[in-house]
Amino acid sequence: MSSPMTAIETTGTIDEDQKLRLDRKLPIKGPQRVRVIVLYPIDDEKIDENEWLYAASHNPAFDFLKESTEDIYTIDDGEPFRDEV
Repeated sequence: MSSPMTAIETTGTIDEDQKLRLDRKLPIKGPQRVRVIVLYPIDDEKIDENEWLYAASHNPAFDFLKESTEDIYTIDDGEPFRDEV
């Protein structure tokens, strides 16, 4: 069983060596292991559709969709959509 966790929001910079440098000291006594989530702006022009699809299909947040209990529909369910334009 894992211990309860809390969060601290702060800012920092990724340097040339790809190391995270925080803008201020953390209010945590160390040394101790921590989990880090890094949020950064993305350049939409650099990410193509295949990268998005790969990221979504490999994201563990969607692993529940692989369970057999999620297969509740068959090819015979529903009705085909026909656009009348």
